[in-house]
Amino acid sequence: MADYILAIDQGTTSSRAIIFDRKGNIISTGQKEHEQILPKAGWVEHDPSEIWANVQEVIGLALSRADLTRHDIAAVGITNQRETAVVWDKTTGKPVYNAIVWQDTRTQDIVDRLAADGGVERFKPVVGLPLATYFSGTKIAWILENVEGAREKAEAGDLLFGTTDTWVLWNLTGGTDGGVHATDVTNASRTMFMDLETLQWRDDILEAFGVPKSMMPSIRSSSEVYGAAEDSSLLRETPIAGILGDQQAATFGQAAFNTGESKNTYGTGCFLIFNTGEEIVHSKNGLLTTVGYKLGDGPTHYALEGSIAVTGSLIQWLRDQLGIIDSAPQVEELADKVEDNGGVYIVPAFSGLFAPYWRPDARGAIVGLTRYANKNHIARAALEAVAFQTRDVIDAVNADAGVDLTELKVDGGMVANDALMQFQADVLGVPVVRPVVAETTALGAAYAAGLAVGFWSGLDDLSANWQEDRRWEPTLDEGERDRQLRLWRKAVNKSMDWVDDDVK
Repeated sequence: MADYILAIDQGTTSSRAIIFDRKGNIISTGQKEHEQILPKAGWVEHDPSEIWANVQEVIGLALSRADLTRHDIAAVGITNQRETAVVWDKTTGKPVYNAIVWQDTRTQDIVDRLAADGGVERFKPVVGLPLATYFSGTKIAWILENVEGAREKAEAGDLLFGTTDTWVLWNLTGGTDGGVHATDVTNASRTMFMDLETLQWRDDILEAFGVPKSMMPSIRSSSEVYGAAEDSSLLRETPIAGILGDQQAATFGQAAFNTGESKNTYGTGCFLIFNTGEEIVHSKNGLLTTVGYKLGDGPTHYALEGSIAVTGSLIQWLRDQLGIIDSAPQVEELADKVEDNGGVYIVPAFSGLFAPYWRPDARGAIVGLTRYANKNHIARAALEAVAFQTRDVIDAVNADAGVDLTELKVDGGMVANDALMQFQADVLGVPVVRPVVAETTALGAAYAAGLAVGFWSGLDDLSANWQEDRRWEPTLDEGERDRQLRLWRKAVNKSMDWVDDDVK
């Protein structure tokens, strides 16, 4: 009997394979980073072929470290960086260009062109998203407009598009030899092309973007058998049975299945999802409307989302670009050496500001510098920027939902940082709660796959697995909290209106 589920987590900085048991415990992990390709300011790319090679390697690592084979795996789930766009030739299996990453801002001219007729909310009533460089749609359009021969191949029906879940699924199920070209409703809801009500691609919006419908994957539920791993794979004949975009997967892994439940994931970016149940709620406060999950033939569950572009990647920037730290955990060591931020505030608008501001004209700023400030203050300000941005999003969620959040469930790599979690509770004024299994993104994908093959009997099984690990209570004086929020918002305003005709 197969006693485990394997989840493939194809993320922004690395690909991982994690094996879980029936209790949702991690049995083994394989992980490998891929190159962050930065050709120009604002451009962020990945090599899809490198990603696929890494996925195959980490599957082998996870299996070997647990001394397991394909016979021990009941099903495979996939979760992924959502808006990153891959376009490839279906006859050769080769990408026509590097994957354009969700953080990339090169498509602002396309956004402006489309927004000239109806504004940035032109398609929002249908797709739940404003026109922004963040989503996949403009990235596909850019490739078709700028890669030689791509337009002609696409119109001939020779090119396929997918977010990285689709790219992995297609390769894992055979690639050019019968690979399954599909995505799930959560990833489809991040392209700008899917009607939230019908869960189908909108021909009129595809036409507006100049994207042939033949490129698009079929839209499936988040929990069903899409196909089986090809014969040459280590997972040969194992069903691929779950797909969820990374943030929806983390919400599912947190067992936030019901209306009013939420979570915040601290990864490369920071993403808060608030479950609105079977109701489509259109935000009036800068949030996105998205699909939360759909299990087989069951009803579609929707969500509001606050997307923050730069959180964990700010710590990477301190390490890789500034050299202030040698490893990510060092940021907490430096921050602990000072009692406060010394008046320093960092607004990491490297890709503009996402929710709730949606200001592509913003750029990163460090304000409040005096000669007193040192690298410890900058490290602390970087951590605090993560918490401040989350507060901005929580305020928007509270306004849209009409009821204040009473606690925040958290997950992702940065929740291991105690200083950050304490400051997050302080700046929110509500408790912050971390689960025992913090790898909720991969766990959510495993849950979706396991449900599809009967490994778990239902959502009650999954809820029973969730356990609290630690809780942080707010300790900051309310007056001091208000003062810091006022200064943070002043800093945010300083980052705006930077990009103009002379500055990109």
